[in-house]
Order: sequence, then C-alpha cells, then structure tokens
Amino acid sequence: MQSTITKTDASSARARRTLKDYVGIMLRGVAMGASDIVPGVSGGTMAFILGIYEELIDSIRVIGQRDFWRALLKLQIKEILRIVNWPFLVSVALGILIAIITLSRGLEWLLINQPVLLWSFFFGLVLASVFTVSKRIPRWNARLLLALLLGAVGAYLLVGAVPTQTPETWWFLVLSGAVAICAMILPGISGAFILVLLGKYQYVLSAVNQRDFLTLALVAGGAVIGLVSFAQVLGWLFKRYHDVTVAVLTGLMLGSLRKVWPWKLDVEWLRDSAGQFVLSHGEPIVIQQRNVLPNLGGSADLTQLALAVGLALVGFGAILLLEQLANRQEKAHGA
Repeated sequence: MQSTITKTDASSARARRTLKDYVGIMLRGVAMGASDIVPGVSGGTMAFILGIYEELIDSIRVIGQRDFWRALLKLQIKEILRIVNWPFLVSVALGILIAIITLSRGLEWLLINQPVLLWSFFFGLVLASVFTVSKRIPRWNARLLLALLLGAVGAYLLVGAVPTQTPETWWFLVLSGAVAICAMILPGISGAFILVLLGKYQYVLSAVNQRDFLTLALVAGGAVIGLVSFAQVLGWLFKRYHDVTVAVLTGLMLGSLRKVWPWKLDVEWLRDSAGQFVLSHGEPIVIQQRNVLPNLGGSADLTQLALAVGLALVGFGAILLLEQLANRQEKAHGA
C-alpha cells in the first residue's frame, strides 16, 4: 500500500503550522543532534522515530531539483523561499545545533563514565521504534518481511565490521564525506561510524584539530553532494515503494540493536601509523567491541542491571508516548 498523503495535503498541513508546532520540530532536532553525538547512534533514527523523516528527506530533495537551481542562479530569493521548506529545515537545524552546544559534554561524560546506562536508554528507544514504525505498514506480507530481514542483516553486519585501510587522495575524501552523510540520514547507521570503517575518522579529526581547511572542504563538499543526491533516491523510493522502503528502514533499526546493546567488551582500538592509540577527549577510540551478558556477580552489578532495565523501559515508554502525541497532533490538523 502506498502513502496516501499527497503533495497538496502535505503543503496544506505545513501552511497550518503554528509557532508551537515549529518549537516541537526544533525539539525533535535536539533529539537528532543528541543522537549524533553518541557514536553508533544515527540522527536519522530519531527523525524516523519522531515522525519527521519523510518530510526531512523531501525538504532536502528539493535542493537538488531544477526549479530550485533555476531560482538560485537568477537570485530570486522569494522564489527560493517558496520552493524550499525553510521554516522546517531551520527548526531542525537549530535543534541539532542546540543539542551539540548544550548536550555534547554531558553525553560524552555519560558515554565514558556510565556507558551501560546510556546505551540502555538508547536500546529502549530503538527497540520501541521498531514496533511503532512497523505500524506505518497496514498489512505485512512475505515481500515486506524479506525487505525487513535484508535491512536487519545488512545493518547487523555493517555495525560489526572492522575498519579498513584506505587512500588519502582527494577523491576518496569526497567519497568518504558523501557516504558518511548518507549513513547519517539512514536510521540505524552512524555517519561517524562509517568514517571509522572507511579509515578516515582519525584523518578528519586531525584535520579539524589542525585547521586543515582543504581536507575539511573536500569532506564537506562530498557530504553536500551525498546528502542532496541520496535524498533524491530516498524521496523517489518513498513515493514509488513506500511500504518496502519503510520495511527496509525498520530492518536497519532492528539490526542496529547490535550496536546499542548496553553491555560490551572492548577488543580493538584505533591506532595511528606509529601504533599509538588515537585519543578523543583523552580516551582511546574503540573501533571494535563484543556484546556480552551483564555481570551478576555482586550487589553493585544487580543495581546497575536494575537501573539499566529501568532506563530501557523509560526509553521504550517515551517512544510510545511520543507516538500518541504525534497521532493526536495529526488528528488536530486533520491529517
């Protein structure tokens, strides 16, 4: 079954948005930004969970289309603003920026000092999202289940992959930026993790620290190309094969549960050409982990397990609550 929301319906719904609606969209952007801060968690996952994923893809997709570029070349500002869903994009971008500025320090502290509790919360979020997002498909069949399985297996294998050695030429930096940004808008796959797999996380991190603007420009240029190009593909898939696309993306989130499992054992760290550990905020960057069962050897372990389960349930319940609020909002707007 294809999506029943037409372009006219979507435009009409956007026209009825109030300041309160855009504040809500900004808060969803905050959730996306918070997710992107945590390695292995994708902002695309949060966009999908919070119900703004398809609009985000469609809004980015416009930037690569002929009408936008014709207006841009003619410097028709009013026409550009009419074509682009700019209030939505500005709200999302502002939320992401707020999250990066205000939450990065706290989330990084939790990631270093309380990783089990942080991952437990995200595990509950993603697990609940698998159930809620799957409801967008009114009737499952063998083809859709196969699409979900392929997405799940693909994500499961990808998040467990080992980084490779790759060239540092200009074209590969552009390619790395393009692939990483595509992963970032895919639910279940982290753009930073893709850079690690491509062997370019340390290189880009070093470029940031050393103000290597040429390298950063190549990666950023690739990211822009990848984002706009991939949005065309995703937008087309949603319009032509809506349910299959949702099934694959749901599978990606299901497979990514391997990455957000709370109890992990570090087995390999990122090293430079001299064999020294590469540090981020004073800690070695882990590039490979093995999921393990929680340790139940003492009272402290049992306390941590209880807290972890509690936070997972909080995350799970938060998604169910957000789904109910989103449904009420849709009914209020007549969607």
